[in-house]
Amino acid sequence: MAERAVRPPWMEKPSALTQTGKTVILIVLTIVMLVPFIYVLAVSFSSPQDVRGGGLILFPVHPSLGAYSAVLAGGVVSKSLLVSVGITLVGTAASMALTVLMAYGLSRTKEVPGSRFVLILVLGTMLFGAGVIPNYLLVKSLGLLNSYASLILPGIISAFNLVVVRNFFMSLPRELYDSARTDGASEIKILLTIVLPLSKAVIAVISLFYAVAYWNDYFNALLYLNDTTKWPIQLVLRQFVLQGSPITDATANTTAAQQPPAQSVQMAIVVLATAPILLIYPFAQKYFTKGVLTGAIKE
Repeated sequence: MAERAVRPPWMEKPSALTQTGKTVILIVLTIVMLVPFIYVLAVSFSSPQDVRGGGLILFPVHPSLGAYSAVLAGGVVSKSLLVSVGITLVGTAASMALTVLMAYGLSRTKEVPGSRFVLILVLGTMLFGAGVIPNYLLVKSLGLLNSYASLILPGIISAFNLVVVRNFFMSLPRELYDSARTDGASEIKILLTIVLPLSKAVIAVISLFYAVAYWNDYFNALLYLNDTTKWPIQLVLRQFVLQGSPITDATANTTAAQQPPAQSVQMAIVVLATAPILLIYPFAQKYFTKGVLTGAIKE
């Protein structure tokens, strides 16, 4: 009688004690991650009476929208939000278009001469960077200082994202390309009608990567934008939270008792700067695991 094959440890059903331990650990980690978000949201809706008492605020006893009214009344934060939204939309669209085109060309190593050499150059950028000063001198020499283009063009293609998309394209069955070419389809038609419809997962994931990078980027804005009216929301948030600079004069004529607490105003800006990405992420979450794993692993 043949001996029964021994199953690997990870395929065995965990014991009740192990399951309980995992559940407890997950609950603790969830609480640790959620408490800061709840605190920020609660403080942003808190009134002066709530903040004056100090301590950890998880639920405002006297909720108020004064902090949001003060933040949005002056127009500075509202404009910076629109600037960030515009940079994120335009930058993500441009980055995805160029990344997809370049990844498709690099994935056809046999059909595109010199693609391997170009791929080596792309991978080299992941190991070596020019540095802040050379990048600044390049942007200055191109006449991009104090323009929104300086926030998009220098990092319009991410080498990591390019490699992920390229590997995903290479994982598609080669027979699809051969049959399309036999039917007389051009390369651009193959890309638009065959490759892209099969690549929704990786496109959603990489678009999210680009969008988060553009939305959260403040260093390039700090480096290249001298006009404060062109600042995105992240730079406005940094300026106010770290340096305490005033955002608006809307509360200048109000009494001290009527003014929202500075801490509530800070947290309100944090909420406004974080909410767009948090609202977008759930729609792309279902593609996240599939897109990353398929694009990162090639059989």
